[in-house]
Amino acid sequence: MTSLPPLTGIRVLEFAGLAPGPFAGLLLADYGATVLRIDRSHPSAHGPHPPPPTADVLTRRKSSIAIDLKSPSGIALIKTLVPSVDVIIDPFRPGVLEKLGLCPSSVLLKLNPRLIVGRMTGFRRDGKYAQMAGHDINYIAVSGVLSLLGRKGEKPYAPGNIIGDFAGGGAMCFLGILLALLGRNTSGRGQVVEANMVDGSSYLATMPRLSLKRPIWEKERGENMLDGGSPFYDTYETEDGKYMAV
Repeated sequence: MTSLPPLTGIRVLEFAGLAPGPFAGLLLADYGATVLRIDRSHPSAHGPHPPPPTADVLTRRKSSIAIDLKSPSGIALIKTLVPSVDVIIDPFRPGVLEKLGLCPSSVLLKLNPRLIVGRMTGFRRDGKYAQMAGHDINYIAVSGVLSLLGRKGEKPYAPGNIIGDFAGGGAMCFLGILLALLGRNTSGRGQVVEANMVDGSSYLATMPRLSLKRPIWEKERGENMLDGGSPFYDTYETEDGKYMAV
């Protein structure tokens, strides 16, 4: 008999945002949670033609509702949903939920003491860059991870937005939410989960960072066993112009 996904019965309210927040919601949905995504209302919502589809590709297995977060009625609607959900994903910059009147500690957790609020930021919420805008490449630079990536004699190389947005951001936020759900089984209480891409990326690079004074990673960038300095851990061009990994 096929068992149900492990997060079946968990209800999630996801505020639409950029990559890491929606990815955390997608992971929850893929493992069985019911995810309702709150999209921003579109000017054409009340016109004769439907609004254009979202450009976000991370909507798999999610339902969606458009709410005007600048209207009192929109905020009131969200508050009516809070008591019946287990998780809220906050993808906004520091202070946005508070300005909306949805402060996690003084509002959301009072409406639902079992609620888990997963808050996803780029820089640390309490750090000197807290109010600064940024993107994946800024966060992995501040974390120190970017300086480890790249070929010998070349500038540091950013591998898309995989390390910051998705691994250090969305996946680490997902892990924090899972741990909070486990903790709730014992305590009966929810909590606020703080995730940021600087700490998340740095944590993922624990092994390289702790190896900087060991033979495996003590040389300059691009000269170590796992970063392009070894002939048996590299890629090679083939006759058809493609590449193979060795």
